Order: sequence, then structure tokens, then C-alpha cells
Amino acid sequence: MIDLQEIDNFSEIFKSNTPLLDVRAPIEFSEGSFPYAHNYPIMSDIERHQIGICYKANGQDSAIKLGHELVHGKIKQERVEKWIQFVKKYPKGALFCFRGGLRSQISQEWIFEHSGVSYPRVKGGYKALRSFLLAEMHRIVSNKNFLVIGGQTGCGKTILLNRFNNSIDLEGFANHRGSAFGNNVTPQPKQIDFENHLSVDLIKKVSYNHLLIEDEGNNIGTIFIPEAIKHKSRESKIVILRALLEDRINISLQSYVIDMYEKFNIQDIENGFENFSNYWLNSLYKIQKRLGGLRYKSLLNQLNIALKNHKKNHNLNDYLPLIESLLVDYYDPMYNYQISSKKQRIVFEGNSQEVTEFLQEFKS
Repeated sequence: MIDLQEIDNFSEIFKSNTPLLDVRAPIEFSEGSFPYAHNYPIMSDIERHQIGICYKANGQDSAIKLGHELVHGKIKQERVEKWIQFVKKYPKGALFCFRGGLRSQISQEWIFEHSGVSYPRVKGGYKALRSFLLAEMHRIVSNKNFLVIGGQTGCGKTILLNRFNNSIDLEGFANHRGSAFGNNVTPQPKQIDFENHLSVDLIKKVSYNHLLIEDEGNNIGTIFIPEAIKHKSRESKIVILRALLEDRINISLQSYVIDMYEKFNIQDIENGFENFSNYWLNSLYKIQKRLGGLRYKSLLNQLNIALKNHKKNHNLNDYLPLIESLLVDYYDPMYNYQISSKKQRIVFEGNSQEVTEFLQEFKS
């Protein structure tokens, strides 16, 4: 009798970055999975749909029979070969389906039949792992001390947070910088993927007494901050990072012009500049109503001058007055309004060096 091993040490799975073979259908994988998960499905989306209809109409036995009819011969061989390649590459991995049921059991059997390897499956599958991560997020957040890092746009909060191992990079997981200009070259993840990656990071940092987190709103782009994180952040102490306007302009130039232009070029060298230009034009358009008609037209004119000089002369100087105006006239008033209701929670203010030294006390 084949020993089809099940594993349920979920915390260790995520702490050790265990490679995971996700045998669910592609549509299931696209709706959310886990870090280090790779999708090599036992059924295609169409096959899964057909089997689902059969199951509802005629029951489990008929559905299983249809499954074996649909996935056999060359199709089965190709899928099993991909699994075996995965098993050879990641001998200490594990596989899962949605509930840890038939699909993962059959996958285990076929892998064993063709390789002699008893590859473990995750007990309870995706559903159990997902429930575990959500529960751990709430448990860890409720038992940790947060320090919220605030400051004006462009002051370098993310740069500072990245110096500390006990920081939680919400914007990194959301693949967005949390402003109208925050889009990245690649799209944002699904909400489920964001939450799963965030939960895994919290599990890995459970030994720290204090966690550092950036001051965020209710959402980062299209991603919503989980209620547990929002609630904890709103009751936590705040450290304000201050920076000179000149430094904020230079940090913003680096992040939103130099780095973004490079990313667009790497993604598509032929259309890199056009895509970069559209990113800036679309981002400015998003805040048109808040800017007001006259100010928007003025900034749009300055942006077009900057883009033209950038493309023709590789000169970035014309971005500087544009960035300064956005910081001073648009972002700073919003920041001042938001921070005014949080003043009683502020415990320290200083420049990058001063804040870094203050936070050394909370590294453990």
C-alpha cells in the first residue's frame, strides 16, 4: 500500500519557504495562491468545469470516471512529467489542491507510480493554508507592538524602513507606492495574494517585539489594508521622519522619474519612453479635479516640457519645478490635514539619521 504522506505543520511550511506544487486549475491559481507556489494543474479550466457539471448531475463516482477519461494518455503523461520535474528540482516541497482531497491524492499516486517518490500533500489543501494565514495575521498583529513611520511625501519613509529587519513593507507587497503616482510597471497583485504574502512575512517576524510599518490610508492603490493592520496602526505610536524640501524633491525624482523610466525601458525598450510618458500623464490626470483646472493646466504644461527635454536632451531638470509644486501645493496640505488628528500619538520627530538612531531601541 502506498504511503501518501500528509503534512500539517503550516508555520514551518511558510517559515522555510517550502516550494509548493499547486495542482488546482489555472483559474483557481490566478485568484490567489502562496509565496513559492507553482501551478502545474491536474485539470485545465475547461476540464474542471466539465467535471463540476458531472459531479452536480451524477455524483462523485461519475465525476471521477469522467476525470480519468479527460486526463489520460499523452495529456496525463505531459502533466505527470511536469510534476516529476518539479519533484526533482524541489525534493523537500509539497503539493496541494483546494481542500487536500481527490485532486492532490491522485496527483500523489501518479507521481509515485511514475517516479517511486512519495511526495507529501498539504492536509486540508489551499483552504486550510489560507485559513491558517488569516488567523495568524490576526493573532500576531494583536500581540505585537507597532511603530508607525509617518512623514511628508518624498521624505524617504520606505528607504528608512528597508534598513530594519523588523519592518513590514505594505507598499512592497501591494506593488504600489500609495499615491496617485504610485503605480508600478507591473500590475498590483490580487487582494488574496497580498494578504497571503503579508501574513507569511508576519510569521517570519513573529520573534520581534516591535514591528515598524508605514503610515497608510485605507488602501494602497487597489489593495485594501486588512482590518487587523488598520486597527493596530490607528492605535499605535507614530514616529515622524522629516526631510528638507530639496531632499524630498531629489528622492521623488529618483523614485518617480529615474527609477520608473529605467523600469519601463527594461520592460519594453522599444516603447519605454512612451509608456513612461503615459504613466506620468495618466497619474497627473487622476488628480485633475483636486488640482483645479488652472493648476492642472499649468502642471500639465510643465510636464510636457519636462518630457520633451528628457527625450530630446536626456535632461531631467524640468521635472524639478513640477515635483516641487506637486509636493508643496498638493501633497503637503493633505498630509498636514491628516497628521493634525494624530498629533497626540507622535512620540518622536527627526531627520533620517535621528529617526534611525531612535528606532535602534526597537530592533528586537
